[in-house]
Amino acid sequence: MTTWNQFATAAPDMAEMVQSRFEATGLGMLATVRRDGGPRISGIEPSFFEGEIWLGMMDGSLKARDLQRDSRLALHNATEDKKIKEGDVKLAGRAVEITDDATKRAFLKAFAEANGYGPPEDSPMQLFKIDLTEVATIKTGGDHLVIESWAPDQGLRRVERR
Repeated sequence: MTTWNQFATAAPDMAEMVQSRFEATGLGMLATVRRDGGPRISGIEPSFFEGEIWLGMMDGSLKARDLQRDSRLALHNATEDKKIKEGDVKLAGRAVEITDDATKRAFLKAFAEANGYGPPEDSPMQLFKIDLTEVATIKTGGDHLVIESWAPDQGLRRVERR
């Protein structure tokens, strides 16, 4: 399992960009696999706490059911403009469900402190953290695109395209 902290230690500059892009809007687009095998895209507010990327969601939501059935996911930041001046980021991995009530309460408390809002700490919810398998960024470099990717078994790679 590759945690956010392990990735951030291996590729600190890339991790800083990834976290800043998600935190710029607080939003991401989560891709899961539906029961029929098709894709589902859902909005989500990913959180970075205690060395992990957390995904909290309403109890019984379709995206939570998808992840319980098939843990594969992709997460993309909320794109702000088509010229990607600030860059876009995406990651892939597997969801690991957290069922411990104390961890859920701690997450809800940290979420509320970080965002200034949130459900009560005893709200029914489903909580997942992400086991990272790949992280990628894309940004403009003047007249070209700079694409960086990282995977636990391949490390950091960089490609420039004109």
